[in-house]
This record gives sequence, structure tokens and C-alpha cells, in this order.
Amino acid sequence: MNIQTLKGFRDFLGAEARKRQYVMNTLKRVFESYGFEPLETPALEYEEILTGKYGEEGDKLMYRFEDNGKRRVALRYDQTVPTARFVAQYQNELPMPFKRYQMQPVWRAENTQKGRYREFLQCDADIVGPDSTLADAEILQTIIAAYKALGFSNFSVLINDRSNFEGLSTDAVIAIDKLKKIGEDGVCQEMVDKGIASSKEDAYNVLRSITEKKPTQRLQEITELLQKEGITHPVYSPTLARGLDYYTGLIFEIETEEYPVGSLAGGGRYNNLIGMFAGKQLPAVGFAVGFDRTIEAMEALQLFPAEVMQASAKVLVTVFSKELERKSVELSSRLRSNNISTELWLDSDSKMEKQLKYADAKGISFVAILGPEEVAQDLVTIKNLKARTQQQLPLEKVIEMLLQ
Repeated sequence: MNIQTLKGFRDFLGAEARKRQYVMNTLKRVFESYGFEPLETPALEYEEILTGKYGEEGDKLMYRFEDNGKRRVALRYDQTVPTARFVAQYQNELPMPFKRYQMQPVWRAENTQKGRYREFLQCDADIVGPDSTLADAEILQTIIAAYKALGFSNFSVLINDRSNFEGLSTDAVIAIDKLKKIGEDGVCQEMVDKGIASSKEDAYNVLRSITEKKPTQRLQEITELLQKEGITHPVYSPTLARGLDYYTGLIFEIETEEYPVGSLAGGGRYNNLIGMFAGKQLPAVGFAVGFDRTIEAMEALQLFPAEVMQASAKVLVTVFSKELERKSVELSSRLRSNNISTELWLDSDSKMEKQLKYADAKGISFVAILGPEEVAQDLVTIKNLKARTQQQLPLEKVIEMLLQ
């Protein structure tokens, strides 16, 4: 038996799990402040629902198989296409505009590397219904507010309009989207290698025609709406393409020079995708947060609050002996009833040294001790493991101190 996780899959424990929960809770709070409702969809969809929506690369990376009922199924590749299926399935029951956010894992058979995994969490928000610059501006406002709430102060929002690439093949758009990674020469060479351009000179002309394009009227309107709200983050980037085939208008990415490993989040307008399922056009705009990259950036920039790094329990109540076990249980209950996160030691035969080492290893800040002396005087000994101090206090004073 191979006792380890599959390549590209991970376990999360303690501090790592708390970081993830902190980011999710922060995003949830921001999304709901803009009126987005939570949505959950199944991990498995019929294969035909997902294939052909992400381009050739997406179909290659998708986990697809035959289930026990001989049905062709696939694991969720992203959350946008399942949302499109959901909206089409329930279109007559949903109020429009439909505003949803979703935080669930997705699966891709990627070549694993730093920040790239085969199972990872996506956090999305979408507005379905209006094809308006107001909706586009609000989706940008939401993602900007989210990253500010997470503590980012120096970040950019690169925006473009997918219509700038009209007349170009999908391969050409994908090559141009790599400009930052491989440079002009690399983009032009890829165009020649893929037969998009007959020569490097021809490829340079194609690339130049894109770099010289001005913002579309719609992008100007979106930017003006944001500026009226005091938001100056968007930066026009004519070569920003985002490789997914379903984008039709606004596209954008979040990045920061302080952690230059690629975009932290991205999205755009996709007016035709839901219509593939619904039988009528239902415009939509949304984004996906690069959850793991965002956490890595927050770690590098030290954006996590100190309390996120602490153990779930603020205090460990020790058990001095079998005879005093009941007193420790009662103390634990009193502390918890005062909203103090408390862990009770669960083995009456353990030495005190073992209990203190346990609390230290878990990062629990305080240890409460109730020995014969403390019980006789109606006191509690409190050890502060971080400050390496201890004092004896009445229970009310203990509660007061731990609530600070």
C-alpha cells in the first residue's frame, strides 16, 4: 500500500487549513456584500456538458472516464461551465439577474509545478442576465474589493476586450497571450511554428496590429464608471487574451509586482456559453480567484493576521490527576460558555510535562492548571507559553484575561 497522496493532490492541516478558511471567509464576506448568493454543483458532470467548452488544451487536461453505469462522465474542470448548465436547467425558476459565488475544488491533469496542482479550489463570482457596462464594472469592483479585503494594496487590474482579437485564430490568440512569459520573439516564433504566420516579419506585423489597438468604447465606459467610484486600478493591456474560448467581451486579470508569478485572478464576459445549454442567449460576466497563488502571495507578503497562525484553541486545560479530573472538565465548560476556545486534555494518567509539550507543539498560547493547591484556594494557574510567564488568578480574572 502506497501511504501518500497522489501527485498534484494535497492534505491540509492546522495552520494551512486555517489560512484557506480565512481567505474563503474573507471572499465570502465581500461577495455577499455585493449581493452574490452561494452555489454548489456536483463534482461529476456528463462528459458532453464539459467537453468542447475550454478549447483543445482543456479537453486534454480534463479527467474523463466511464462510470459503473457505463455513462461518460468528467470531473469539474472549472465552475463556469457547470454554472452555465445550472442556469440553463433552472432558468425558469431563477430571478434575473442571477448573481452567484462558488467555492469548490476543480480537477485538471496538469504537469505539476509550483502553484499548479491537479486538484485545487476555485472561488468564482458571476452575474448572469444583463449585458451592461454596469455589470462589467460591478464584477471588477467586487474582485478589487476582495483583494483589498485580503490585505493587498499594490496590485493591478489588467483589462482588455476580446473583440480586439476578431479575425485571429485561437492559436494566434493563445500565442499573443504568452507575450509576458516568452517575449515578442517567442510569440512570433510560435506563430511561425504553428503556421499562423508565414514568416517572423509577418508575425511581428500581426502582433503590432494588436499592441497598437486603442481601448474599445465599452472598455472606456467601464473605466469611467469605476473612476466615478474612485477606483483607478484598471490598466488597459491590448495583448491580454486569456486563452479560454468562451470569452466574448471584457477580459481581465489581477497581478502584483510584489509577487510576480503570474495572475492572481482573472475573468471576463461570456455571452454565448449559457446559450449553448439554454436555447437562448443569456449574457454573463464573472471571475475566478487563483486560490493557491493568492495564498502563496499572502504568505510572501505577510498578509495573514497573527491570529490565523495560532491554534484553534486559545487555552489548554490540563488534568492534574484522576481525582481532579472533574474540576478540569468544569473549568473547560466555564471557559467555553464565555466564548473562549478551549481544549481539554483527555488522559488523566499523563504527566504535566507531556501536556505542556503538547500545547507548545500545537501553538496553544495558554495552559490552565488545576492542582490540589489551586482547588484549595479557588484559583487557576495560567501559563503563557509565548511570554514564558505564569500567575495564579481567580476564575473571573482568568476569563477576563483570556477574552483580551
